[in-house]
Amino acid sequence: MKYNYFTLSKIGFKRYTNEDALGVYEIPEGLLAIIADGLGGSRAGEVASKMCVESIHDYFTSLTTSNYLERIKLAVTNANETIIKAAAGSPHLNGMATTAEVLFLNGIYAYWGHVGDSRIYSFSNKRLSQITKDHSLIQKLVDDGYLTIQEAETYPNKHIITRAIGDSNSVEIDLSKMKLTSGLPDDPEDDLKFFMCTDGVSGVVNNSELQAFLGENNLKNISEKLSKLIEERGAPDNYSYIIIACTK
Repeated sequence: MKYNYFTLSKIGFKRYTNEDALGVYEIPEGLLAIIADGLGGSRAGEVASKMCVESIHDYFTSLTTSNYLERIKLAVTNANETIIKAAAGSPHLNGMATTAEVLFLNGIYAYWGHVGDSRIYSFSNKRLSQITKDHSLIQKLVDDGYLTIQEAETYPNKHIITRAIGDSNSVEIDLSKMKLTSGLPDDPEDDLKFFMCTDGVSGVVNNSELQAFLGENNLKNISEKLSKLIEERGAPDNYSYIIIACTK
């Protein structure tokens, strides 16, 4: 499998610092992509997200097991411990935390880990699928039947999350994997893409709009159109994303 990718991270129009962080790493076994949205006062969120991305990359690449879901779990757990330790040692970092999305592409499989309300989507055969579920108050209200999906779009407390890296000594991580292609010549999946983003994107761009953007082949053009739409809608938060195209 071959990978082409494009990334963007911007401060938005209503923030003083960019508390998002991301990284895409070509390693011998495949492609590792990480995105994080930091939480906390002062510059603590910015520190947490950067520390999370760096820690996950370093720990993941230090492991040798071919159980990639276990590697993601261990790397995210280590990031949680690293952030908690750093916060305990510096009063100005007290309370810092972050979301985390980890995607590892290896051969014909994709593996991912998810904590918080940043997201991972897959795009194949012109259809978009959200493959993570937000760990947020609003998602819980929808799941419990108190809100419809339509009501959730205008609900005032959209940014309250129920899980985060650095929030407690133990962190619950959603882990999963998917097969990318059957490997047969007549099933090349040439339009297969993955899209990872913080809620500064998903909070202003709906899934139908995102699906339309990802139907284009040129990743830079997708990014330019997406960024333009976010900024036309006021870019109320930091916004960051990773677009990955997969081909045989």
